[in-house]
Amino acid sequence: MSETRDALRSTLLEALKAAGAIMRRGFGKARIEYKGRANLVTQIDKACEAKILSLILKRFPDHDYLAEERAPRRRGAEHLWIIDPLDGTTNFAHGYPASCVSIGLARGGEPVLGGIFDPFREELFLAEAGRGATLNGKRIRVTSTPSLDRSLVLTGFAYDRLQRSRFYVEYYRRFMISSHDVRRSGSAALDLAWVAAGRADGYWEFNLQPWDVAAGMLLIREAGGTVSDFSGRDWGGDPSSWGRQTLAANSKVHRGMLRVFDEPGPWRMPDAHKRR
Repeated sequence: MSETRDALRSTLLEALKAAGAIMRRGFGKARIEYKGRANLVTQIDKACEAKILSLILKRFPDHDYLAEERAPRRRGAEHLWIIDPLDGTTNFAHGYPASCVSIGLARGGEPVLGGIFDPFREELFLAEAGRGATLNGKRIRVTSTPSLDRSLVLTGFAYDRLQRSRFYVEYYRRFMISSHDVRRSGSAALDLAWVAAGRADGYWEFNLQPWDVAAGMLLIREAGGTVSDFSGRDWGGDPSSWGRQTLAANSKVHRGMLRVFDEPGPWRMPDAHKRR
């Protein structure tokens, strides 16, 4: 990451902690706005994002960014910050403490740094390309669970779940009978962090956004896991496309989860959801 490695890392850490402090102060006080029937935003999301970007751009004014609550800045910079200022907004808005801050950094389209901070548990997940993944400074690894039928897997439902509820629930059903059990937290970033930390074996979700997954993808990879689309393909070097299909697990469980997506039947994934 060149001579700016320490500066980039310290900026990431400061931004995660600053946004986490805003989340803690605002918990239970959020004013809700609706971006869609199932898609909320609060003034806390916006305050967190403003703080994160102010810290980043003060130190790296030429860097680009892709953030959830404002238009992206893509001027051709080598570095791109990918920011979810408050992942799990529905949980947060309802006073359910399962939310986090998620910030990833890509260089030339490749993830090089990522952090997820859970202010309610004081848990900081950090990954740096080629240097591993940690939780509060201690190295983490994905599980060694040998097969899908012995695994605990995580999932979430996309914002179009009101229109496609049967489609998503059918996948839930298939994984429920193929795995040991399934959980849903309401925070994609936390789900990915927990798989990286070995608290669950795998995770799948449709139609996520880059800011949901940029940090978690690097955490999974640096913890020894695999991230792909539902056909087993790598996401590639365009960060704006990351997350459309998210499948993350240890390598053995990942293979088992891929087989579920390959199974024939009337519930099979429609072409509109397949990546080209």
